[in-house]
Amino acid sequence: MHTTLIQPAELKALLQSGANVRVFDVSFDLMRPEQGNATYLETHLAGALHADINRVLSAKDPREAINGGRHPLPRRERFAAWLSSQGVDDATQVVVYDRNGMNYCGRLWWMLKWCGHEAVAVLDGGLQAWVAEGGAVSSGSEPAPSPRHFSLRAPLARLVQTADVAAHLQDAAAQTLIDARATPRFRGETEPLDPVAGHIPGALNRPYGHNLTETGKFKSAAVLRQEFEQLLGERTAASVVHHCGSGVSAVPNILAMEIAGLGRAGLYAGSWSEWCTTPGLPCAQG
Repeated sequence: MHTTLIQPAELKALLQSGANVRVFDVSFDLMRPEQGNATYLETHLAGALHADINRVLSAKDPREAINGGRHPLPRRERFAAWLSSQGVDDATQVVVYDRNGMNYCGRLWWMLKWCGHEAVAVLDGGLQAWVAEGGAVSSGSEPAPSPRHFSLRAPLARLVQTADVAAHLQDAAAQTLIDARATPRFRGETEPLDPVAGHIPGALNRPYGHNLTETGKFKSAAVLRQEFEQLLGERTAASVVHHCGSGVSAVPNILAMEIAGLGRAGLYAGSWSEWCTTPGLPCAQG
């Protein structure tokens, strides 16, 4: 079972073995949402299905959402039904990737853990690494899969809501917030997406791209562990809650900590976009 990363050679062998595997392309463009599907149709890993951040992995209808912000999570039941329709069952090894520095595919990785499915891994290096190692690609749509039954089980990932973050804002022993946004946004020097610039008071900043090497793959476990331990100082890994602008780009930090052997930290899915629009909550800059 692959639960964090899978290398292109490992995925090739798995697909050739005829194992119960389902691959999803989660490529996306935050500023041009329609481009996600367009780039998928242009070229994708052969056999991969598309999972759209806006249409599938978020709930734009407030009645279906379980949190606020720009990319609210859908109810687990709705997501499980979609997984079933995509041919995923309880024994499926799921592999997710994108072509965006593994920023967006982490959302599907985390949601599957949240629904109790441990057998999901991120393709290290994304589509670029797959192509570089001679992996087969396709264009256009893939045939619709035969539906299977996906069962909801106890969550294997910790979802943190705004009230929880606010309740522990002054308790550094219980909660360490790590913000994955670019440093200028964290400082409040610029804000292209949300109505307020800045960050949650007391949060630490680690842009998600810091987890990758120059080749576009995740750094080694040893390097990641050293970097996170340096960032945390005296704080414990168990206290960490990750967030970003809307709960998507925080996930690479969650994955990186897990690769480093520091456990599976919490996710504040509403993130800054929910925090800064919730009346009465403090915001910081600098």
